[in-house]
Amino acid sequence: MEKQQFKAESQRLLDLMINSIYTHREIFLREIISNASDAIDKLAYTALTDDKVGMSREDFAITITRDPEHRTLTVSDNGIGMNKAEMEENLGTIAKSGSLGFKQAMEK
Repeated sequence: MEKQQFKAESQRLLDLMINSIYTHREIFLREIISNASDAIDKLAYTALTDDKVGMSREDFAITITRDPEHRTLTVSDNGIGMNKAEMEENLGTIAKSGSLGFKQAMEK
């Protein structure tokens, strides 16, 4: 049997995903807060294994700031952050779990 490569126009696929999954603003906001929580979990785990981090669980925070004038919400955290390569790898990737990948890498 001959195998065929699955093809998709990535921008159109992303538009379909956003418009079907994120139809409610609350779901989109929950996803952003979940990403912030993942970043904090990664740094908290690193802090347990690396004394140089110097942070305890109580030091971590997710902040949501409302700006009525510009009609924006800003979600920020003081988690592990991403370098350029990690941003290229993770941003715009559908259904990618950064925490799962981090956990699997740490278990190796």
